[in-house]
Amino acid sequence: MAKNPYQVLGVSTSAGESDVRAAFRKLAKQYHPDRNPGDRKAEDKFKEISAAFDILGDPERRAKFDRGEIDADGRERAYNPFNGGKGPRSAGGGAGPGAGAPFDDLGDIFADLFGNRRGNAMRGRDLRYRLEVDFLDAARGAKKRVTMPDGRKLEITVPPGLDDGQTLRLRGQGEPGAGGAPAGDVYVEAKIKPHPYFQRDGADIHVETPISLKEAVLGGKITAPTIHGDVTVTVPKYSSSGVVLRLKGRGVADGKNGGEAGDQYVKLKIVLPEGGDAALDEFIENWDPVDGAEPRRKFESA
Repeated sequence: MAKNPYQVLGVSTSAGESDVRAAFRKLAKQYHPDRNPGDRKAEDKFKEISAAFDILGDPERRAKFDRGEIDADGRERAYNPFNGGKGPRSAGGGAGPGAGAPFDDLGDIFADLFGNRRGNAMRGRDLRYRLEVDFLDAARGAKKRVTMPDGRKLEITVPPGLDDGQTLRLRGQGEPGAGGAPAGDVYVEAKIKPHPYFQRDGADIHVETPISLKEAVLGGKITAPTIHGDVTVTVPKYSSSGVVLRLKGRGVADGKNGGEAGDQYVKLKIVLPEGGDAALDEFIENWDPVDGAEPRRKFESA
């Protein structure tokens, strides 16, 4: 025999209609099978909660229960002349659980709580996957066609500025629903592959670009890579390794900042000729730096 519905929902016999509904919402949300997959105890508890609300959620059936005309299972009691007509013996064949609160009312509560249950209908289960995304696809945006475990092929839109660990939602692409209920969703967690030379910091891109000694001394135009293709950059005269040049708007389109793109920062690195250069050796041997050209002078005063 089912438990007393007041005890199941944790409300008093004087609880108002709104109190009963609030108690049911709280417990249904806690024990719903979708929130507790594979938990048989939670599933049984949810059925118990639903059966209790079947009675207390309907004013007419609640009144019958209070008068002793139906039991906690919702079945009508047989007439008992020794108890003023309120007999402990069940006549059987009663309405039973599920016949209490109006169908539309109960369905609306489930739809409001989970968007997935109405009567015997059940929204399809959500599915979760992890997808590796190339660095440049995540930065610039792309279309990816993936094959699901069940063989279906889905096209995923990778938005510009996708972050590592960000989850994309594909509505209605999960498991089919039952009883006419909608299908679940697919949640795809993005794993961004590292790039060989680009690094990302929010909407900004950082890259280290090699330059020759001649370019560092005399300055000039060089080609630098960006996530959108190569661009021409001006290297100032006498640029040391570590000098950073800013390329405004050459970063990632940041969806969190109204779509405004970040910047790219080009860090210069002087690279000497591989294997040496005889002419350079001769020049350096005969070069007499002017006063102040000692690069480590700043450490002397430390």
